[in-house]
Amino acid sequence: MSHYKPYPAYKDSGVEWLGRVPEHWEVVPLKWLAAIQNGRDYKAVESDSEGYPVFGSGGAFTYATEYLFNGESVLLGRKGTVDKPLYVNGPFWTVDTMYYTLTSPKSVARYLYYCALTIQFDRYSTNTALPSMTQEVLGQITFATPSVQEQRIVATHLDRETDRIDGLLERKTRFIELLREKRQTLITHAVSKGLDPRAKMKGIEVTSVKEIPEQWSVRSFKHLANIRYGIGEPPAYKSEGTPLIRATNVDAGKIKSKGLVYVDPLDIPEKRIVWLAPGDIIVVRSGAYTGDSAIVREEHCPSIAGFDMVASAHSIEPDFLQYALLSDYLKSNQIDLEKMRAAQPHLNAEELGACFVLVPPKQDQEGIVNYLNQATTRLDTLITKTELSLTLLKERRSALITAAVTGQIDLREAS
Repeated sequence: MSHYKPYPAYKDSGVEWLGRVPEHWEVVPLKWLAAIQNGRDYKAVESDSEGYPVFGSGGAFTYATEYLFNGESVLLGRKGTVDKPLYVNGPFWTVDTMYYTLTSPKSVARYLYYCALTIQFDRYSTNTALPSMTQEVLGQITFATPSVQEQRIVATHLDRETDRIDGLLERKTRFIELLREKRQTLITHAVSKGLDPRAKMKGIEVTSVKEIPEQWSVRSFKHLANIRYGIGEPPAYKSEGTPLIRATNVDAGKIKSKGLVYVDPLDIPEKRIVWLAPGDIIVVRSGAYTGDSAIVREEHCPSIAGFDMVASAHSIEPDFLQYALLSDYLKSNQIDLEKMRAAQPHLNAEELGACFVLVPPKQDQEGIVNYLNQATTRLDTLITKTELSLTLLKERRSALITAAVTGQIDLREAS
């Protein structure tokens, strides 16, 4: 933001987080800028498919035959998702978990919305399982505001710049999606068709795959790997010790260190400990990550398996089996179907063992693994770089908004 200029003169705001503000700006509480109104129950006015949008703290989720207010308003969460202010212009309804506001003559709704995006909600919301904000607390939150005319100038500039940044974010997000789709396609094709497009094929009688290279075979997972369960009950977690690899550490073939916990092996019955070895594959057995898997590398050892399954390959290359576990024919068309048979996502050793695996000769397995290692590394590097640029763009967007509504930059002459 080096191309922006500061205001000519500043004064102390008297508010720690605001610091110095432009000399001609006012520092006022939210309640001076807008009246905070409670939402209401929507059941009596709910519409099946059309009408006015109904907003909860998580956003719009249904329609109503009537509206509470028609016009510009900033919506603020009362309970649940309290840190996602919304701007609405038109008729709408809010439920009792979402406040709406009636802006005063000295306030521009769009400017107030950008101010609301800078609220440090974690400082104000109740420290409970379900965060909440009261009208009193919201009303006392302080903002720096210029004249109505200048508020419009700031809001118009922010609209233009955030729209541009949002367009970049959308394109980069789509680019990441395409890279991941390409990665998935590469893996699925390689582990189900091989690398030789001229290979002679043969038909097979499985639902999702019609033919495979002639030298390949179809085997049950249980005939290729031993499947064991990790520990049943969680031990006490320590600040240091032996890593316990859980479902939250499993991410599409790789083990993430984020969220890693440590245990003392002496706290776990010896017969329940599954020590992980390089080449073991962790397969998540329940919860949101059910069916995801990750292969154990040398750097992950020594470590202990958490509450999931551990597959130890004996008649197939471990890395090839890991790629197969990520493929559409095995993950999407077999494991994902099995895990949804119960009320909650779940997968057991019997269900995993019954899945079929397409198995090429050992030499072909090694060639496919080498190819996929190189191809996925290139794609993963590009994905990581693009994700980093997404993060930087989001930070830039947030910094621009904060600088604008606290008067750190002068937008009156900005083009």
